[in-house]
Amino acid sequence: MATAMPSEVSGSPKGSLVIGVDEAGRGPLAGPVVAGAVVLCKPRPSGLDDSKKLSGKRRGELETVIKRRCRWAVGVVDVEEIDRLNIFGATMLAMTRAVQALCEVIGEEPGEVLVDGNMTPFGRRTEWRWNARPIVGGDAIEPCISAASIIAKEHRDRIMRDLALAHPHYGWERNAGYGTAQHLAALRLHGATPHHRRSFAPVAQLELLV
Repeated sequence: MATAMPSEVSGSPKGSLVIGVDEAGRGPLAGPVVAGAVVLCKPRPSGLDDSKKLSGKRRGELETVIKRRCRWAVGVVDVEEIDRLNIFGATMLAMTRAVQALCEVIGEEPGEVLVDGNMTPFGRRTEWRWNARPIVGGDAIEPCISAASIIAKEHRDRIMRDLALAHPHYGWERNAGYGTAQHLAALRLHGATPHHRRSFAPVAQLELLV
């Protein structure tokens, strides 16, 4: 699944657009993995940083600004696909979906896609057709990747809060599906939900005991 929204962004010569990409949700035991893709506006929003270094309030404020002024998209890969592909493959797919969705909104191809981390979907997803450059720690040093990390995290956190309404025992509104002590205790007591990743060790081990 991919979602994108149009917004104002300064015009650029063909091929000069730079897209930043980052993901949220590789490590949790439950919920989807989400990638964000952003083309920054000019002037770019101030205060961009790695989403993990920002307070929840500040992330929310920046998300509003990014969505209002820049162009952005998200790609979502659900639990079934994570279990089928593995989390690395699912992350590559989420990034690909996010960039595809953003290109449809922009109506042109980027000159380069900057990806947080040391690997990109290039050569790993047949649908990936863009020049890509991996940047380790890019979410803290490249503003377009920082913006993508904010979009991805906020989108995923909302998904987990919504899922927590139907499955209140696991504390997803607070832990976002990560394996906290509360989450693991609830998993042992109540078992796995359809939103748990069966391919992840704590869930897989529990399933073997049932």
